[in-house]
Amino acid sequence: MKKSHIAASVLLAAAGFAPLAALAQNVAVVNGKPVPKARVDAIISQVQKQAQQRNQQLPPDIDKLVRDKVVTDEILAQEAERRGLAASADFKSQMEIARQSILIGMLSTDLDKRTTVSDSEIQVEYDKFKAQSSGTEYRARHILVEKEDDAKALVAQLKSGAKFEDLAKKNSKDPGSAENGGDLDFAAPSAYVPEFSQAMVKLKKGDYTDVPVKTQFGFHIIKLEDTREAKFPPLAEVKPQIQQRLAQQKAAAFRDELRAKAKTDYKFSN
Repeated sequence: MKKSHIAASVLLAAAGFAPLAALAQNVAVVNGKPVPKARVDAIISQVQKQAQQRNQQLPPDIDKLVRDKVVTDEILAQEAERRGLAASADFKSQMEIARQSILIGMLSTDLDKRTTVSDSEIQVEYDKFKAQSSGTEYRARHILVEKEDDAKALVAQLKSGAKFEDLAKKNSKDPGSAENGGDLDFAAPSAYVPEFSQAMVKLKKGDYTDVPVKTQFGFHIIKLEDTREAKFPPLAEVKPQIQQRLAQQKAAAFRDELRAKAKTDYKFSN
């Protein structure tokens, strides 16, 4: 075969493969407009990330489902354009909001990649939390009622031998503890409103307040069950949460710095 014939054959073969290569890059062609496969890949990637975060499995036909959606969406979008909706003020307004949202999301992702939280920073934050959590924790029970007279009547029942737990289950208006006999578990005094904690820390184990304690929530009868030294989890257990917290703080600082440098007549509320 002559060289000219060989060259012609190669060109014909290449021309034959060209549509196949283009087709491989597209899912379909809708009314003459190609629907890129990259659009399908992007959606599947996003769905996979969401499924991993929720510990869920994707259906086996996920590829077909997404392809169907992408092609259907293209058909619907073309119809919307045919009707002139793309030229509407509402469309342009929503597109601008979407543009900003996408860019901010990409900026956030880029910032996450660039932001580093060192082990020393984590250790400092851990030590700070640990120092704040040191001290005594109190395990208390309480009965919460709306009226002082009702609280006094309950104190009288306690003095007559009634069980604190039984009265709490029957009378307390606190939905979080009533079913447990008013048990609030161990907590630092700072976890409660001042009036409550001040009365609680004065009690001895097993004693209760014979004078109702008034707070913003109503009237309390407080019983002290036990005390203990505050416990704090080891660094390894809380390191991921501290790392995330510090990264969020750095992101907030980055945002505040940009706002401070921006030339604008707008006054931020914080």
